[in-house]
Amino acid sequence: MRASFGKKSESSASSSFSSFSSYSRLTMNGCPSGDGEVQIHVRCIPFAVDRNLLASKSSRVAALLKENPFQDLSYLLRDFPADPETFEHVVRFCHGFDLNLPTDNIVPLCCLAHYLGMTESHSIDNLLKKALALFTERVLPSWNESVKALRSSENIGKQAMHLGLIDACLESIIRKALADPQLLGHSIRPRTSGVDIEDDKNYKPNARRRLFVNLDWKSEESLSTLPLHLYTPIINAMVKNNVPSQYVAASLSEYVKKWGFLGGDSGVGENSMSICKRRAQRELIEAVEGILPRERGLVPCSLLFDMLRFAVLLEASSDCRNGLEIRIGAQLDQATVEDLLIPSQGYANENQYDIECVRRILKNFYGNNTCLDIPGIIKVTELMEEFLVAVASDIDLKISTFVSLSEMTAAASRGTRRNSDGMYRAVDIYLDKHKHLTEIEREEVCQVIDYQRMSQEAFEHAARNERLPLRVVVQVLFVGQLQLRDTITRKDEEKEEEEEEEEEEEGEEEGRAELGYSEGGVKREMQRMGSKVMELERECYVIRKEIEKGKSTGEMPKKGGVSMWKAMKRKFGCMGSTHNSNCQVNKKMAHRR
Repeated sequence: MRASFGKKSESSASSSFSSFSSYSRLTMNGCPSGDGEVQIHVRCIPFAVDRNLLASKSSRVAALLKENPFQDLSYLLRDFPADPETFEHVVRFCHGFDLNLPTDNIVPLCCLAHYLGMTESHSIDNLLKKALALFTERVLPSWNESVKALRSSENIGKQAMHLGLIDACLESIIRKALADPQLLGHSIRPRTSGVDIEDDKNYKPNARRRLFVNLDWKSEESLSTLPLHLYTPIINAMVKNNVPSQYVAASLSEYVKKWGFLGGDSGVGENSMSICKRRAQRELIEAVEGILPRERGLVPCSLLFDMLRFAVLLEASSDCRNGLEIRIGAQLDQATVEDLLIPSQGYANENQYDIECVRRILKNFYGNNTCLDIPGIIKVTELMEEFLVAVASDIDLKISTFVSLSEMTAAASRGTRRNSDGMYRAVDIYLDKHKHLTEIEREEVCQVIDYQRMSQEAFEHAARNERLPLRVVVQVLFVGQLQLRDTITRKDEEKEEEEEEEEEEEGEEEGRAELGYSEGGVKREMQRMGSKVMELERECYVIRKEIEKGKSTGEMPKKGGVSMWKAMKRKFGCMGSTHNSNCQVNKKMAHRR
């Protein structure tokens, strides 16, 4: 059976192509199946092609046949990483079929056409020209197609770079991202109430975020699917052109989560992972750390700890590890105890956890924070106390290491009003797990406790704690007695102050009552005096009329044998001796005095 490859309409292309594929896979010997046919093997799959037809389109094949007409073309592509699907499109083109291929095959087809010399100088309207036209029309205008094209060039990077295809895709993606930075995804939402964004079922990113940041959506167009050597130029261009840091951080975070932690902690050992994989993963961690923005809070603290843990396991550079420790120190108040439990590496390390790494991170936190950040200091103090409780049970933890870390923790909390119960608990666990310590060594461990700031419950527990040295117990009882005395004195003073305040309030109420009474009496007296004045005015008016009348008759008027003046004085209560003319008002005033 032979396949016929004349020019056909696109409607019959599928059936003809299917028969061609079946034929090419059934003919497995190395000899031509006809006078003009040759079989070319692509990854052990034979393709039957007319050598003259192929030579008319390919300058490389034509040159080989010109030098030796009987040249064996079976392994024509042994020096080129072509795949069978791409070569099928070459054969289809040579037999007159129109190009109808997915975007993923455009870049490999361009590279294969260039390798075979299918250029315009050899034949008009050749494959390379048509493939490049498809690349310009279908790939470059689209973000998604550009990402797909970059991903398809992973195995033919040198050829694609030589043709300028990779640079064109990178420029297209960078230009689109600069025009619309949201293509890089939204910034990572901080934790709320201890729930991470990935655990929040009510949160769903928009479509553009799903293109770039892969949060449970397996988007093929995500930049996180690109290899590192194609991904880093895009991100570096974003940083160089001052794209907002939150978008860059979101992309890098998702990229390192996708590719940086392969195998988990247990799968990164020297014997469980190949040297090439270890090197590739180490290079990825170092590259991402070098590009990560420095702003606080853009990257989750837990992710930074994961990167640091793998950087230690993979033996990354000291610059990478130091950079991660500095970033973690800047936002240590967002960490958890589980984050700080970094396993020690190497046989020479005696401790179960990397205490020195935690100490360096704590120093970075104190160096980056000011005394005004009291909430952050309190959170870190609580965190470190919980960490001390977690590591105190390590039987290999030395006294000097425990005391040094405890002193660093206690030093920061002295400016706050926190109690030292957490420190006491860590010391108690350490003494319980290290029963071989002498009395002097136990006193050295207990010196990190601030007895003045222990709660009453802690005092009661310490007074009955047999693990504490006798001197420490005595000191605890003494401080407890002092605090009890101060408490009683303070309560007495508060009681006296309350009594004084009550007396003052009662005095003020009585004064207000007296003031209200005196004001009412004065008001009533004024009203009475006002009515007297009005009556006096009427009497004066009557007297003036009587006087005017007496002047006209020559007699002073009298009222019932009493002069009007005496009647008026009697009316106002002012009758007395000739030397005392005080009225009733004056008598009342004198009586009050």
